[in-house]
Amino acid sequence: MSDISDVRDVPAGPDGPPAAAGDDQLLARIALGLDGVQAAQRGRTAEARASFEALWAALGERGDVFHRCVLAHYLADLQDDPRAELEWDRRALAAADSLTAERAQTYESALQVRAFYPSLHLNLASDHLKLGEADLAREQLERAVRSLDALPEDAYSAGIRAAVDELRQRLR
Repeated sequence: MSDISDVRDVPAGPDGPPAAAGDDQLLARIALGLDGVQAAQRGRTAEARASFEALWAALGERGDVFHRCVLAHYLADLQDDPRAELEWDRRALAAADSLTAERAQTYESALQVRAFYPSLHLNLASDHLKLGEADLAREQLERAVRSLDALPEDAYSAGIRAAVDELRQRLR
């Protein structure tokens, strides 16, 4: 099965070398991902969810762990049902737990797996709160707080820190 990160192996245009057998599958998977992103950006949640779920099915439970982590994280945000959101967030966390620094850094050289955890645990805390499970929400929020030191000083991290503070206030 082709890996989505192998996009550099896909010919750039019609004058490129003949397509390899896996290129069609790879391009189809990339198209599903792009369709999902575009639909999500346009507020078409059901369409985005369907594209990402098709991509998840193509990737499979044994697919690349980095891709599973990112995709499950996106899919969680597209769920209408809080229990389904919790399950996708759990999948994202499980994938992160299996992700090595070396694999993450093949995507972005400065990427640190530890920096995934504040957001992942924050999402799980939010899921549990939506389900009326305040004690489990507090437990996940505490894990998010304990992992905040892994975040760099940037706008994204500031947003995570602010969301942690907001959820902490709601859980008091």
